[in-house]
Amino acid sequence: MFGSPIIGTPRVYARGVPTPDLLQLDRQVCFALSVAARNVVALYRPLLEPMGLTHPQYLVMLALWEKTPRSGTELASALALDPGTLSPLLKRLEAAGLLQRQRVPGDERTLAVTLTPAGRALRADAERIPPAVVERLGMPLADLEALHAVLTQVIAATGREQA
Repeated sequence: MFGSPIIGTPRVYARGVPTPDLLQLDRQVCFALSVAARNVVALYRPLLEPMGLTHPQYLVMLALWEKTPRSGTELASALALDPGTLSPLLKRLEAAGLLQRQRVPGDERTLAVTLTPAGRALRADAERIPPAVVERLGMPLADLEALHAVLTQVIAATGREQA
């Protein structure tokens, strides 16, 4: 939990021992994650706009720069998105000339997503994004790496709960 255990209005339980208010907003993990995510994505916006990308589109491109081609199912899994959310992103990126979607010959149910030359070339511009975000956050890289490790644990734990 976030915040000091004595911040806010303490409630008194048995034996007169004060206990923290468990419903205090600034103690909620969900609130801290929500605000942090919103604020970090906002840092990306001015960096991505010159590239013509939104943050979700940037994530798709990151996955494709890592490995291309990918099936639509594989891409949705890598991005932790449902196919219905991924499809409009792919359509916009295809319209921008950054990727190509094709049905796999012999397996019409499988969609192959491949970078175009323009999509591959955009990677060089994107390489400036991570250092710029680190600079804008003004936090030591070691702290950000530790945060990433903890968030990865949170993702794994919540994935187990949803399974």
